[in-house]
Order: sequence, then structure tokens, then C-alpha cells
Amino acid sequence: MSSLAREIERYLKSLIEKAQNGVIEIQRSALSDFFDCVPSQINYVLSTRFTPIHGYIVETRRGGGGYIRIIRLNINDNNQLKMLLDEIVGTELSYSQAMGLLEFLRKESFLTHRETQLIGNIISDNVLSGLVGKNINMLRAQMLQSVLATILREDL
Repeated sequence: MSSLAREIERYLKSLIEKAQNGVIEIQRSALSDFFDCVPSQINYVLSTRFTPIHGYIVETRRGGGGYIRIIRLNINDNNQLKMLLDEIVGTELSYSQAMGLLEFLRKESFLTHRETQLIGNIISDNVLSGLVGKNINMLRAQMLQSVLATILREDL
């Protein structure tokens, strides 16, 4: 399923890139027919690869005239980014969620490749697992918020 998921992801991202406003609307059934798969495979891709952490919002309507609308987040300033980070990061964050967010920030040019790698290494399970008795996901969220707040400051 992972290769099919990658194909679906690539296809949807190419449609989004071609869309002038970063928004696409497509029928779930048409997408399922195109990839010759069940709708649950489409749902899997949407729920794992098109999340706010990855820079997307997905709206769906089920039923006969149902559709999927995928909106690529366009963050124009640090205030919008800070609000998004507060909403997305919250109080706990898994490593894969954190890396998805960092990759999105790199693609949007808020972080360099080196900064992305550095932060990813700092918040990795390998580094944090030595902290016995601590909630690793909570600590990861706190660390990521702190590091990103420093990087995104305009006064430095």
C-alpha cells in the first residue's frame, strides 16, 4: 500500500502545484477509480500526508455529490506561522509529526535544510529516550516550540 500511497500523494501534490490558488477539489470516487483502489486508501493518504503539520487542510463531503478539497497552507508572515504552530504543536508531538512540520517549514523557506536537520536531531527519540520518567512527546513539543520561537523572531 505504501507505493500506491506515494503515487496518490504525488498525483495530488502535482494537481495542487498546478492550481493557481493552491486549492483542488476532486471527487473521492473519481480518485478511487483513477487509482483502481478502495476509498479507504484515499482516506489513508489524506489523513497521513495532507495534514496541517504537512501544510494542508482537507475538507470533505461524503455522499453522491461528495468531494475532497485540499487547501495548501500559504503562510505569509511570522504571526500567521506562530498561530499555526501553537495550534498544531499543542502540548504533545510525535517525532513523525514534528518532522512533518519541520519539512513543511523548510519547503516554505522558514528553515534551512541545516536547521531542519539540526532540530530533527535534537528532538529525536534517540536523544529524548534517555529522559526516563518524562513524557517524550510533551518534552518534544515544548522543545520544538522554544526552538522555532527563537528562529522565527524578527528582532534577532
